[in-house]
Amino acid sequence: MEDTSRAPVTVIGLGLMGQALAEAFLAAGHPTTVWNRTASKVDRLVAKGARRAPSEGHALRASPLTIVCVTDYRAVRSILGAGERALDGATLVNVTSGSSDQARETAHWAQQRGARYLDGAIMAVPPAIGTPEAVILQAGRAEDLQAHEPTLRALGTITHLGTDHGLAALYDAAGLAMMWSVLNAWLQGTALLRTVGVDAATYAPFAQQVAAEVAGWLPGYAEQVDADRFPAEVSALETDVRAMEHLIEESEAAGVSTQLPRMIKAMADRAIAAGHGGEQYPVMIEEFSTPSSTGGGLSSRTHAAAPPTPRDAPPSPPQRDRDRR
Repeated sequence: MEDTSRAPVTVIGLGLMGQALAEAFLAAGHPTTVWNRTASKVDRLVAKGARRAPSEGHALRASPLTIVCVTDYRAVRSILGAGERALDGATLVNVTSGSSDQARETAHWAQQRGARYLDGAIMAVPPAIGTPEAVILQAGRAEDLQAHEPTLRALGTITHLGTDHGLAALYDAAGLAMMWSVLNAWLQGTALLRTVGVDAATYAPFAQQVAAEVAGWLPGYAEQVDADRFPAEVSALETDVRAMEHLIEESEAAGVSTQLPRMIKAMADRAIAAGHGGEQYPVMIEEFSTPSSTGGGLSSRTHAAAPPTPRDAPPSPPQRDRDRR
């Protein structure tokens, strides 16, 4: 394979993330060409050694690898396809945020114009770029990634998800679901404890410990979801609902919002009404897999009477921890 340890690279789009990407390439010794619609954003990078491209066309031609980090997929096509420009020979790594359908459509659009295309998602904040903690998800043909992976490693840890160009966007969305769910649960608990004078800083270490314990359950719960079998190895859903009721009662008594726990309990109530109260919490996957416009709902189903496949069950949590499931 050609030595790409100091290969030239182009960065198009110089918001906070785009600037961080360009700086990481420069720090790793890659000749870096930059372009942005607002030309003044280029100046600071040029002062650090970047090469200014007079136009997006010049930027694309300057390097065999172009990283695109702009506002949305419409902007991607507008910039790259100006004047129905051919993209023959270019490798595009698009880390613009968008949907999986947009990623697939843009991959087809770029490939029709002769480009090799990878769609990506950056699981990091700008200050983390250039460190191993910055995870850069990539979706597309493995050979297209392998040709430029040494260059891309300047940004962080490169993770290839598969050939489906929509996978990075889907993983990104799934990560957002985790992030907001954890933060919202922490804020619910913080709101409760503040009513009796416990500040957020005091609660945070306890919440962090609970979050880490719950995260440890995921591999075992994933086995249940993938097998579509949910034996109550730790706690039945009907028991969890009583804990949800406790959280709602405490919130009401404290005068804080009950909207979040009531929403979760409503989903659990539907699962129990469908006959799944004796199964473990991951049976709720069917609630989450049902379009909300249909009102949700698990189909009433029965499992075979055969005993479940042995697996490592997650540790039994204290009652207060189950309130946060």
